[in-house]
Amino acid sequence: MKLYVVPTPVGNLEDMTFRAIRILKEADLILAEDTRTSGFLLKHFEIATPMMSHHKFNEHKTVDGIVQRIRSGQTIALISDAGTPAISDPGFLVVRACVENEIDVECLPGATAFVPALVSSGLPNDRFCFEGFLPQKKGRQTRLKFLAEEKRTLVFYESPFRLVKTLTQLAEVFGKERKAAVAREISKLHEETRRGSLEELSSWYTQYPPKGEIVVIVAGLE
Repeated sequence: MKLYVVPTPVGNLEDMTFRAIRILKEADLILAEDTRTSGFLLKHFEIATPMMSHHKFNEHKTVDGIVQRIRSGQTIALISDAGTPAISDPGFLVVRACVENEIDVECLPGATAFVPALVSSGLPNDRFCFEGFLPQKKGRQTRLKFLAEEKRTLVFYESPFRLVKTLTQLAEVFGKERKAAVAREISKLHEETRRGSLEELSSWYTQYPPKGEIVVIVAGLE
């Protein structure tokens, strides 16, 4: 009678832990962000546990039912398409509901994209600020201006289609010489970390449009 939050690989399937595989096999039900995507993972590790869709479009409606299932004696595992659930992915609502209903929640340690990106950036990582995805429209400029004064290293997630726009805006607000790094395709075949000033990175990716999942690391204000 527990909710397990189970990280899954962000790239290389060898990053899956033995414990994560065992928990997913032993659970009564797996909540998956996209059952088609997770189906490949489960098949690879010969996990036959039933799945149910749990994503940002239905999580408000499914939370109560999930709580009732666990209270009736089931063990449920929550996964996302990649990485640790609830980190810029669905998961927070069901975890909060379980905590409020005094249901045990256990989060396994495991893959998340921003940690290797931060460590390999070469920027200070003793103190950092994780921002996830910036607002796309409303409040974006206000948020950028506020963060321009942040002294800790900043961590953002970004889409390859918006990367150049974001780097350009960061250069305008933070200053074009502010040091940064762009990590993409973490733990995948074409993993890459490119370091430089915000202006240099913006110019590079304007010339060479990026692909894949992206983490942007920006130095704090000195």
